Amino acid sequence: MIISHKYRYVYVELPRTGSTAVSRELREHYDGHPILRKHATYRDFLRIASEDERSYFAFSGIRNPLDVAVTRFVHLKDDRRGRFTEPERVALRNSLAGRLERRIYRWVQEHDASFEDFLLRWYKVPYDTWAALDHKRMDAILCVESLAADFDQTLRRIGIEPVRPLPVVNATSERDAQRDFAGYFTPRAIRRAKWVFGPYMEEWGYQFPPAWGPVKVPLWSKLLLKATRAVRSVYWKYFRFGDYVKRRPGGVLPTPQNDA
Repeated sequence: MIISHKYRYVYVELPRTGSTAVSRELREHYDGHPILRKHATYRDFLRIASEDERSYFAFSGIRNPLDVAVTRFVHLKDDRRGRFTEPERVALRNSLAGRLERRIYRWVQEHDASFEDFLLRWYKVPYDTWAALDHKRMDAILCVESLAADFDQTLRRIGIEPVRPLPVVNATSERDAQRDFAGYFTPRAIRRAKWVFGPYMEEWGYQFPPAWGPVKVPLWSKLLLKATRAVRSVYWKYFRFGDYVKRRPGGVLPTPQNDA
């Protein structure tokens, strides 16, 4: 999470939404400073914020879940930068989610899984993220699909004149953004995607690829999303990190940590 007391904003870093590029740009050019953890939630911030800080301009990101699923699969398949095998990187991801991801990585490798195999095995209930907690009450949401333009517009809304277009952080991010994710979906994968991703896509204004034809999101999928969101929200609110940051007299206690 990034905060600026000079410009009165707080940026919430939702995973897989270009948050590394945005947070770096905020720190280097717009008086941004790390607080809490990289992927702390907005309500984590509100828990320690002063009355004045609660009024800061809050923004975060969102991303098409079809793209997220394909990018996740490619990373699991390729083990880029050794995130699932190098001891130092593994140690940084020792949370419940990190351990589950390593389990999925081993399954993908042992079965030489295709994207269809991966989707059918690991995506069975409606997709959701902790964007469900607070994104609807934020002042701006940056869409990965139009990240540079959204970032520019958000800076101007805050009252900041952009010093340059938002740069691409690394070649991996650029390749991920340029990938034709729709080509990974077989007919069976498309049927599963409608059930799993449909409610989330409808909620955040995303459309399925036109080549898939008219898509009606199943009612049962919407109802199941509501039920699972109630359970997931408990985890997101209280158990995702397992510790809390206390406020230091005179200001927010900055305790940046790696939690990619």
